[in-house]
Amino acid sequence: MHKHEIKESWIDIVPDAGPLPAAAGRWTFEFRPAMGRLLSAHPTIGPAFNNLYEEIMRGPGQLSRQEREMVATVAAAAQDCEY
Repeated sequence: MHKHEIKESWIDIVPDAGPLPAAAGRWTFEFRPAMGRLLSAHPTIGPAFNNLYEEIMRGPGQLSRQEREMVATVAAAAQDCEY
């Protein structure tokens, strides 16, 4: 491998099996996003990341849920992130 070559890594993720059922008071997509399927491929990191996300987006704090969503959206857009 040359000094400047980037080695790609591939992880087998679960195929999209359609939407997950929506929890009470929450919405769902018509598909399972690849990021969620990727996280579910790791038994330790996936649940830990989901717990962190839930705490950041729905835990107690000074910002409303809408404000937290806006911060996440602006941060993702600034990094050209599709998620």
